[in-house]
Amino acid sequence: VERENVQKRTFTRWMNLHLGKCKPPLKVKDLFIDIRDGKILMALLEVLSGQKLMHEYKSSTHRIFRLNNIAKALKFLEDSNVKLVSIDAAEIADGNSSLVLGLIWNIILFFQIKELTGNLNRNSSSSSLSSGPSGPESDTSYPSTPSVERNMSITVRDQRKAIRALLVWVQRKTRKYGVAVQDFASSWRSGLAFLAIIKAIDSTLVDMKHALEKSSRENLEDAFSIAQNKLSVPRLLEPEDLMVESPDEQSIVTYVAQFLEHFPELEGEDFTDPDKELPIESTYVHIKDTPSEKEGKILILSESEENMYTVNHERSHPAPPKVHIHDIPE
Repeated sequence: VERENVQKRTFTRWMNLHLGKCKPPLKVKDLFIDIRDGKILMALLEVLSGQKLMHEYKSSTHRIFRLNNIAKALKFLEDSNVKLVSIDAAEIADGNSSLVLGLIWNIILFFQIKELTGNLNRNSSSSSLSSGPSGPESDTSYPSTPSVERNMSITVRDQRKAIRALLVWVQRKTRKYGVAVQDFASSWRSGLAFLAIIKAIDSTLVDMKHALEKSSRENLEDAFSIAQNKLSVPRLLEPEDLMVESPDEQSIVTYVAQFLEHFPELEGEDFTDPDKELPIESTYVHIKDTPSEKEGKILILSESEENMYTVNHERSHPAPPKVHIHDIPE
């Protein structure tokens, strides 16, 4: 329920960004209700694709016309090679929450993330990332028609690469500020990853050392506010969306992709050699002396001292002034 509420809020905000371009502008108030007659769905696809769909919309309170509107929208998606699994017009007309969210995620993935990461995808290697979001990758079922199966499987593979490319881009932008981003989930809870991306775009907007003295909530609020007010990146998330045990990957991906949309000139940077190590500008970890029985280790506390890491170190040498943590803590 928590994840569903976060997705609903994030996806609604994302949709309203695009529906505001309609003439007259449209707005989603309750996604699961407003999508039922097909109008919102057809209008969104028209804005995203640049193709005319609304002329086929029939306004009616009768279920058969609502189903017909939704069916036309789904047919348009299928013709565009957007893979839809177990999503039919009746489920959308009934406001089935999980399938509505699944439908909108597929639209976001295809029309925004896949397109925005196109340059990254061409210049980066999909093998440079050891792991990524499990959502699109976990779906391996395809239609039975051979020609359709081939087209659809390519689309799914492209979607996986798009998310990988976005994560690699994030890692490139945040690594030099000592922020290790492993995924589109827990890596973002502290707010430092968002701040590091902003700093990579405009170094005058963020003081990373000062951020370490703040709480996760404060850093998240700062990041979302700065991105919206200084960089015109629409605010799709709230701090409480991230301050949970398992932040929603799809919502984070949707928000982070906006930085590419607003700053496309950054897309191809550093992607000719995805395995090249970038210099670390700072690491922002606190090094503490350890008891004598643990002489071979240095205890490193993350910001807020929520997680502890240890690294091997010869005590005969002075402690290093900078330490970069590459792996996930044990």
